[in-house]
Amino acid sequence: MTTEGRGPVEKKRKGLVIVFTGDGKGKTTAAMGMALRAAGNRMRVRVLQFIKGAWKTGEVDAIKALGLSFTIERAGRGFTIDHLRDARITDEEHRAAGQDGIARAAELVVAEDVEVVVLDEILGAITAGVVDLPQVLDLIARKRPMLHLVLTGRNAPPEIVERADLVTEMRLVKHPFREQGVIAQRGVEF
Repeated sequence: MTTEGRGPVEKKRKGLVIVFTGDGKGKTTAAMGMALRAAGNRMRVRVLQFIKGAWKTGEVDAIKALGLSFTIERAGRGFTIDHLRDARITDEEHRAAGQDGIARAAELVVAEDVEVVVLDEILGAITAGVVDLPQVLDLIARKRPMLHLVLTGRNAPPEIVERADLVTEMRLVKHPFREQGVIAQRGVEF
């Protein structure tokens, strides 16, 4: 195989570090689509959702119904953004849940029976101070060579972008809430 101007390119496989970031909608959706594709190819997938807490989402029920080797776990107590957060949940509780999530993620990135790990909203968890950047960099460094590791959330730190194999940035162009006051819709946002 050749690539114009670069000569022969060796075909090889490796576990990728994939980042979906940006201020636009679709980061979790892209990660879930990739996870579904992997599960459809008989790969074992684990999704660990930071931040989202107990909020009921359609993907959890859909995955259960499909009966694939695909599980979604929650590692958060809910949103940490001021206008969405539950005031009854303290910063300490959010941090404790995030630290439990990091410990679970550390197990998943070295587990022999997992081929794809999605850490949904892990980048937002860094921004919120729920987990620390060095902890996430350590996960990337420790992952098994053939494991695909997907990280989602706004504001991907440059250190993560540098270590990633694939980075896609979702850019907000127009949003129905901002333009029309339309709230989050079942089946679209959750």
